[in-house]
Amino acid sequence: MKPFTTLAIMAFSVMALIHLYRLVRPFDVIVAGTAIPLWVSGIGAVVAAGLAVMLSREARR
Repeated sequence: MKPFTTLAIMAFSVMALIHLYRLVRPFDVIVAGTAIPLWVSGIGAVVAAGLAVMLSREARR
C-alpha cells in the first residue's frame, strides 16, 4: 500500500472516530455563529468511515 493511501485511510478513520465521539459525548460545535446539529455528526461518521473502507479495499487490489 502506498504511503499516501495509508495516510488518507488513517485521516478518514480519525474523522469518523471524532464524529462518533460527538454522538456518544455530545458537545456544541459552532461555525461562524451557527450551531451545528448533532445529526450532522451521524452523517459525517458514516461518510468518513465509508470512504476509509472503500479506500482500503481499493488499495488491496
